[in-house]
Formats: sequence, C-alpha cells, structure tokens
Amino acid sequence: MSMIAAFYSGKSILITGATGFMGKVLMEKLFRTSPDLKVIYILVRPKAGQTTQQRVFQILNSQLFQKVKEVCPNVHEKIRAIYADLNHNDFAISKEDMQELLSCTNIIFHCAATVRFDDHLRHAVQLNVTATQQLLLMASQMPKLEAFIHISTAFSNCNLKHIDEVIYPCPVEPKKIIDSMEWLDDAIIDEITPKLIGDRPNTYTYTKALGEMVVQQESGNLNIAIIRPSIVGATWQEPFPGWVDNLNGPSGLIIAAGKGFLRSIRATPMAVADLIPVDTVVNLTLAVGWYTAVHRPKSTLIYHCTSGNLNPCNWGKMGFQVLATFEKVPFERAFRRPNADFTTNLITSQYWNAVSHRAPAIIYDFYLRLTGRKPRMTKVMNRLLRTVSMLEYFVNRSWEWSTYNTEMLMSELSPEDQRVFNFDVRQLNWLEYIENYVLGVKKYLLKEDMAGIPEAKQHLKRLRNIHYLFNTALFLIAWRLLIARSQMARNVWFFIVSFCYKFLSYFRAPSTLKV
Repeated sequence: MSMIAAFYSGKSILITGATGFMGKVLMEKLFRTSPDLKVIYILVRPKAGQTTQQRVFQILNSQLFQKVKEVCPNVHEKIRAIYADLNHNDFAISKEDMQELLSCTNIIFHCAATVRFDDHLRHAVQLNVTATQQLLLMASQMPKLEAFIHISTAFSNCNLKHIDEVIYPCPVEPKKIIDSMEWLDDAIIDEITPKLIGDRPNTYTYTKALGEMVVQQESGNLNIAIIRPSIVGATWQEPFPGWVDNLNGPSGLIIAAGKGFLRSIRATPMAVADLIPVDTVVNLTLAVGWYTAVHRPKSTLIYHCTSGNLNPCNWGKMGFQVLATFEKVPFERAFRRPNADFTTNLITSQYWNAVSHRAPAIIYDFYLRLTGRKPRMTKVMNRLLRTVSMLEYFVNRSWEWSTYNTEMLMSELSPEDQRVFNFDVRQLNWLEYIENYVLGVKKYLLKEDMAGIPEAKQHLKRLRNIHYLFNTALFLIAWRLLIARSQMARNVWFFIVSFCYKFLSYFRAPSTLKV
C-alpha cells in the first residue's frame, strides 16, 4: 500500500490557489488517492457573479473530477470553501472560519500567486510576498500543523545560469519592500521597479524570490519545504493525458499558432524548453508534504521540479512536434489570419516579424469595416505580440538546476509510491506528450469537436496557400522598391538574371547537339 496515500487519510488540508490550474489537479489527486482524508479547506472569493459554493460546484463538475466521483462519491462534503481575499489583511476571513482553520489544519499547500509577468509591482508584492507572510503567521498559530509546503518557481533566480537548491538573497529586504508598497504612489513605484528587479525580466520572478526570503526568515519552528517547478504544462498521465484549462505558458502559444494568429517567435531553437507536466509537479508536492511531516528535516529543503537536466527537450524540437500535430488535427476555423507552421525562428528580424503579423490583421480589420462589423484583429494581434515579447526572455535561454533533493526524495519512496506518485521525468516521451498537449488544448481548453478534423485540414491547406501568396507578394513589392532606389540592388539583380540565363543556356546546348 502507498505510504503517502495512507498519510493523507484523516488529514485536514488547507490549499491556497485551489481554483487555479495546479490547485485543481492537486485536489483531484488527493481525493483520488486518499478518499478517506477528512477535509480540504480552500480559500475562495466570489468571482464573475458566482458565489464561493457555485465556484466549487463548477470545479467538481468538470471533466477533471470524473474519476474522483467513482472512488469518493461524497467529494462535495469533503470540500470546505472559505471566503477569503488575499488582497486584504487576514485575507478577510471571518472570525469563525479563522478559528476553524487555526484549530484543525494539519497540512498547508500554498499554491496561490499571481503569475502575470507584467503585473504591477504593488499587486505582485501583495499576492506573492505579503500573502505568504500572512499565511506563515496563521500557520504559526496552528497547533496541529505538520507541514507547510510553499510553491515557488524555478525562475525565481533566473538571473543566474546555474541554480542550486538554496534561497538566494535579494538586495532589498522583503519587509522593506512590503512596507514601502503601503505608502508609495503608483508613479514612484513604476519609476523604481526596474531598479528593484535588476537583471530579472519581470515582477513575477522578482516577487517569487522575495516570497522565498519571507519563508526563510519567518518560518520559525514550522516544518517547511519549497518546491520550484519550471514551466507547468498539461497533464502527462493523470487523471488523463493532455488536460489543461488555462492560457499560461505554452498553451497560449499553441492556441495562437493553431488558430493562425502566430507565425513565428524569436527563439533559440537549441535552448532547452524546461516544461514540466502539472501532474508531475503535484506528485512531487504530495511526496514532499509526506516527507516533510514524517521526517521533519532540520532545515528548509528546496526541491527543483524541472526536466532540462534529466530529460531535455529544446524549443526547436517542441515547435516541430506542435506543427506535426497541427497536420494531424488542425484547429477549427476562426476569424484569424492565415495559419501555417509554428516554428522557432532566430533569423526573423523584429521589424519583419511585426509586419508579417500585423499586416494581415490590418487587412482583415479593413474587410470587417467594409462589411459593417467591428474591427478587432489589430487589437488582438497587438496583445499577442506583447505576450510573445514577454516570453522571449525564457525561450532564448537555458538554465541548469541542481536536483539533489528531488533525487534523494525519489530514493526514499517505496516502489508503490514511486508508481502512484511518479515524478521521474526521465520516463517522459516528449513527442507523445506534446501531441497529447496539443490535443488537450483543442479538446479541454477550446472545447472543439474532434469529429471536424477532415474539414479543418482542408481549411488549413487553403489558409496556407493564402499566406504564401501574401508573403510572396510582399517580398516582390519590397524587392521592386529596393531595385528602384538602389544601384547596387539593380546590379545584383542583373547578375542573378544573367547567371540564370547562362546556366539554362549551358544545359540547352548539349541537348541540342544530341538531336
């Protein structure tokens, strides 16, 4: 029997970020492998006109939880949704709910965070730093707490090439940053943000590093561990391959390419795409929770959940596999620009890339105006290019993460636990995973009909031909303008034409002699 699954039986577990991508998969795995757990507390706030209970009902009735209902029919009774808002002090939790949490919680999984790369520093600090500090204060008042597991990111120290399983200090103390956010106005914060984040690319990675410092400084006597996953993608195996429900990471790029928004990205083909399946992260998280509570390490251990050092896959290989999957299963038609291959293109200049993407959008918006409809493609394309620009930092670099603690934990597991809570990425077949990822985006995220594949293939072929014609016409126009303005271009053109004529004449002459 699985020791890890048995450990969580009868436990009261608090999960922050339970309505997010990883939080949902974490809940599903807990209920499926430990159906006898006592209760899972989730912090939820009303959203989009839904009450907390309605949000929970929507999650449990999704396809993700189908298998759970077979092994745990009373799953609705085992989830306790507590109103909370991480933007407020004490999370705005009622006195009664707070008392229940403090007196009953055994395990905390802190998954909540803002993952927006372009988030304002004040908001990023509140969710990724201040909220972590407040949760640690709550945890210190929980007499039954056995382990506190903090989910960070492998990119919290992306300003370094080699990253060890240690906490790296930031130049400014987290407490000073938290205090300054309370009285500085937005204009001053915008001005000092580049200086504070330094050589990190965005506020997300910076505030996640600050969050780790807070965990280190305010852990007290708590049993704490930190998990650093890299780019979290669709499920690998559990509960079924390819499940995904958000646009973060590769998912947004896959949709943009599949729908025809995105033709190329400025990436280094040989750079390692350090993608990690979400179920792999969840399996490691649950194993870490068990190990931290049972073995009680003397210091805070950090676990890297990455793939690059054990089973690397580069962006070029990933791009070609995505393209190959598009050939098999094209996405449904949308009001998009022509679709074609999704490639990592290092040569394409930023100017040409922008023109190549925006020109069809402008033309299509002009068509929409002529037909009396609201133009929208240019706005969508500008937003997409902005997103791709923020990702360029990560698709043009490779990192090395040490994984000693992760490998140590794997060796501590029984064969049964290694099977049930598998986080060994060396077993991952990338070609199979990426294909399932693309199919999952189409099926679970876009909810497209898989029966319409033949028609979509024909549509894809037509769109490709249109795209090639457009690019050819654009090239000829640019070349004609260049010849008209440059004597050197005319000389080059004359040389090419003369060479081609002589080359053809050379082959025609022998054939004439034979006759």
